[in-house]
Amino acid sequence: MPKTVLLVDDDAEIVQGMRVVLESRGYRVLTAGDGNAGLALAEKEQPDLVIVDMMMPKKSGFIVLEKLKSRKENAPRVVMITANEGSRHRAYAELLGVDDYIRKPFGMDQLLDTVQRLCPLEESSSKQEKPQEKPKRSR
Repeated sequence: MPKTVLLVDDDAEIVQGMRVVLESRGYRVLTAGDGNAGLALAEKEQPDLVIVDMMMPKKSGFIVLEKLKSRKENAPRVVMITANEGSRHRAYAELLGVDDYIRKPFGMDQLLDTVQRLCPLEESSSKQEKPQEKPKRSR
């Protein structure tokens, strides 16, 4: 079963870009447009990783992060994305248990590196490594 990533962001364009990249790499992607919907979906689906925007309507990314990390069992890894440059916000997110923090604008390569580090996909058995050839001895 593929790893599941939940994207919680009110910017549909950013969500769509992230979704395309992550699905092309083999992740199962769920989306929510606000913090309330994100928490409900996280409770129902138990994703492996949640990527949450800091500033959203209804519930901020901080509240979503705090509620997700307060689960003693099955707490997902969480990445917070934000356009905010303030170090106070980053420090607060770290205090709440964020696993990584990405500033907007970000490249999809940066996002993918972070996701693959925190939520690596298992290598499929069909992708076996070729055995290395033994070097020939010279006489």
